[in-house]
Formats: sequence, C-alpha cells, structure tokens
Amino acid sequence: MTMNNLQDVYFDQLQDLYSACKQSLEATTELGRAATDKELSEALIAGANGISQGMDKIKSLCAEHDLDPEAEHCKGMEGLVKEAHAHGIKQEFGDDATRDAMIITQYQRLVHYALAGYGCVVAFANRLGFDEDGAILQSMLDETYDGDRRMTAIATGGSGLNEAAA
Repeated sequence: MTMNNLQDVYFDQLQDLYSACKQSLEATTELGRAATDKELSEALIAGANGISQGMDKIKSLCAEHDLDPEAEHCKGMEGLVKEAHAHGIKQEFGDDATRDAMIITQYQRLVHYALAGYGCVVAFANRLGFDEDGAILQSMLDETYDGDRRMTAIATGGSGLNEAAA
C-alpha cells in the first residue's frame, strides 16, 4: 500500500500496534508464569490485562475507521518477543532473582516498543483531528508508562530484586 498522507500512516500504525500488542500479550503472560517474585508476577499479570484492554480499544478504533486490526504483522515486536523467550524463559539461570531481573529487562523492552508506537499514534490522531482517538490513545500511553515505572520500582525498590540478583 502506498502511504499518501498522514492518515494512511496513522491507520497503518494502528494496525501495527494491534499486532504488537497481540504478540506482547502472549510473551507477557509467559514471563509472568516464569517470574518467581510475587510482586513481579502480579505486575506482569496486570500488564497482560492492560495489554488485553488496549487491544480491545485499538480494535474499536480500527472498526470506527473501517480497518481490519489484523491486517498488519509487526516484525519489530516479533523480534522482541523472540528475545524475551530466549533470554527470559528458555535461558538457564543459577537462581530465581537473576531470572526475575532478566524478565524485567525483557518486559521493559516490549513496553518501550509499545511506548514508541502509542506516542506516534497519539500525535498522528491529534494532528488529524481525531480527538476521541487521541484521548483514548493518550490514556493507553499513560497506562503503559505507569506499567514501565512499576517495573523499574520492582527492580530497584523495596523488594530488592536487583540487589538479590547481584
């Protein structure tokens, strides 16, 4: 498909973001099962729930614009998911805290990709005058930032996960 204008880019990126979320949902669920730290596991479950809710919202936005949310396959997220499996799930670790530290690393890479995607589609929606889309996407972006900050707090905060891994 030829990208003729910002609306074409916006629609393409909505579909790409849906694919990215779909792929990261499975990986996040698996990372949550592999985590041994209770706080981390609960945060990953919350993250998976947030991703699922985000997919529903993106699907609704696509429907409003007569788009098939499944029309794109995000190769960028595909690579990140492969890395998460290889390094966070299949990798052998000497102890649980070290695995949990790696799980946070892999999850935050997934999240940072989503942050970039959400940031772009928010800007595009706002520029195109899709104010309702922009508001919905901004709330999703904010929630994704909250999840990222929660992971950083788990790694460096009270549970001492990184300290235990050291």
